[in-house]
Amino acid sequence: MTLGRSIRLFLADGVPGGIITAEIVNWTGHVMVAPRSRLPDLLRRSEAGRTGVYFLAGDDPEGTLSSLVYVGETDNVGKRLAQHNRDEDKAFWDRACVVTSKDHNLTKAHARYLESRLIAIAGQAGRAKLVNGTAPDYGLLPEADIADMEFFIEQVRTVLPVLGLEFLREPPRVSVAAAHPETDTPTSMPVAAPVFELVSQKHELRAEAREIDGEFVVLEGSWARGDGSDSWNSYRALRDTLKNDGTLKVQGDYLQFTRDRAFRSPSAASAVILDRNDNGRTTWRVKGTSKTYSQWQQERIDAVDPTGSEE
Repeated sequence: MTLGRSIRLFLADGVPGGIITAEIVNWTGHVMVAPRSRLPDLLRRSEAGRTGVYFLAGDDPEGTLSSLVYVGETDNVGKRLAQHNRDEDKAFWDRACVVTSKDHNLTKAHARYLESRLIAIAGQAGRAKLVNGTAPDYGLLPEADIADMEFFIEQVRTVLPVLGLEFLREPPRVSVAAAHPETDTPTSMPVAAPVFELVSQKHELRAEAREIDGEFVVLEGSWARGDGSDSWNSYRALRDTLKNDGTLKVQGDYLQFTRDRAFRSPSAASAVILDRNDNGRTTWRVKGTSKTYSQWQQERIDAVDPTGSEE
């Protein structure tokens, strides 16, 4: 069982939309996040004059429902952020996140190592589009320093999602193959949590998914409807993004998931698969049963709700 963690959040301005700092007990790192509109206030803070890494995050202006992120390092975070604010080539960002060290022990070499590793991790996670090019060569660090920086990275990956920055979260790794109705059904791996199944007789397709760490993950090998729908779909832009990045690959008249893909809800997943707006809470069913996702979830709530049986 995974042990709990304690993260200390501080609203520096006393409001949730201002500057927020985050720390973990017994970790020397210090994280600070702020909207771009509060950049002048962020630059006044002492942390802005330190060596560290930083992230610029915002929505994709092309309307693909994806986020954009830029990862950088510098020996003076404040000066670099001020430069980026004048850079029209990076106009996308609306949030800045700064990671420094409370004990001032991060060197330029450490920051370069962190930048390189964080760019690589963000690319592997695939949760946002990287504005960076390839990860720069960080050079050599002593073995002990590398171990310290890898621990530092683990803490950063723990803190950022709490602040609403998801791009470093490890992608789901559990995969159960899903079969097309016209092919043989592969043997699924045994899993502790239920596998959900979406079957469309009309479109002759099937997809499988699991709920992992609060996300609804459609599994590699699942099938989706091919193009051609004229119906309005609020997730059409996301579907197009998945096609462009190779997550959905054309296979004859269908599209197939080439990797596990996390969605924020069952409905978002089913809308992408069926290419129409859909209530995924009733479309997805526990595999091998007629139980819907909604019924499965309600059973879990009833099992722990002491008032569930009261009128």
